[in-house]
Amino acid sequence: MVDGSSSVATGPSGPEAHGGRSDAEAVLAGAGRSTGSPSPGGRPPATRQGARLRLYHIMAHYGLLIALIVAVAGFSLARPSSFWTVGNLQDILTQSAAPAILAIGLTVVLVVGDFDLSIGSMLGLGGSAAVAMMSLHGTDWEVALIVALVVGLIAGVVNGLLIAYFKMSSFIVTLAMGTILLGVNFLVAGNQTLFSNIAPVYLDFGRLRTVGNINLQVFIALGVAIVAWVFLERTETGRYMYAVGGNSNAARLSGLAVQRYRLAGFVLAAIAAVVAGVLVTAQGGAAIPNLGAPYLLPAYAAAFLGTAGFSEGAFNVAGTVVGVIFLSVIAAGLTMFGISTGWIDIVQGAILISAILVSDVGRRMVAAAVRPTAGAG
Repeated sequence: MVDGSSSVATGPSGPEAHGGRSDAEAVLAGAGRSTGSPSPGGRPPATRQGARLRLYHIMAHYGLLIALIVAVAGFSLARPSSFWTVGNLQDILTQSAAPAILAIGLTVVLVVGDFDLSIGSMLGLGGSAAVAMMSLHGTDWEVALIVALVVGLIAGVVNGLLIAYFKMSSFIVTLAMGTILLGVNFLVAGNQTLFSNIAPVYLDFGRLRTVGNINLQVFIALGVAIVAWVFLERTETGRYMYAVGGNSNAARLSGLAVQRYRLAGFVLAAIAAVVAGVLVTAQGGAAIPNLGAPYLLPAYAAAFLGTAGFSEGAFNVAGTVVGVIFLSVIAAGLTMFGISTGWIDIVQGAILISAILVSDVGRRMVAAAVRPTAGAG
């Protein structure tokens, strides 16, 4: 793992270390076979240990989903006439669409063990490039989309080459790339808000209501999520990417093209950022300089929150999507209570820190329990 992201990846102590079972499952099995002396209270220590680990196992797989359900239920009870309405729930899904696509692209980079701090600027430049092609140069919307995707592809390739092949730090390279893309964004937009001559078809990507009066971009995000999930979880390439992120040296010794997979991660993240930028500008009907800045940290928050659900500490698409929706629910609920944006950011940041802390403590607990259990086996 590079750049310090190994703390959340499935490594040698993950499922493969126990014949396909997670640490918690392995310890639970060992606890069930243990024959420790009964405690003064009459309950065997192994039974108590097994109960604690079962609780962690549930929270590690479903903790984020449980938190989402609790948040929805709490806000619905507190504001039943405004929160628990079809319109508000549709708005939450709509506001989650573009951030979900951005966070899914980021998840791919995190899976291979890297970080990308340029995705926010890439979102802004992708959207601005498409709008500028129509607004300033009068091109068709199809050409505008192609130009935006090409810009993203180039940025992703440059990031991947510098990091994977020239062995530069992903933090430094993507931070610098984000600054460069931000500058290009200002040049492309001419330091102004672009809103004229945008093709109606382009605007439909962010505004069109479809089945069930649900915004089209929700279905676009759903499609991206399904494709990404299948790619990472059900294909050989996806499994190799997890192997690269879990232990790049071992993956290299096994014959995997580590550099190629890392490059692919940055390219996919950049393309996802462009798609998200297109949806954001299509919904808003305009492109503004520095459009992507507010989307960077929430994307990371969603991805790291996602490690607290479905896969015991590993980055995964399903967890990321639920993380995005959870943050959107929190933002929408707090807004209904009249909480300012500043406090909403503080709450979301605190949630992220708490999620990482709980996940890390849980993994340490399981790791400590695995060692004696494995020794007893």
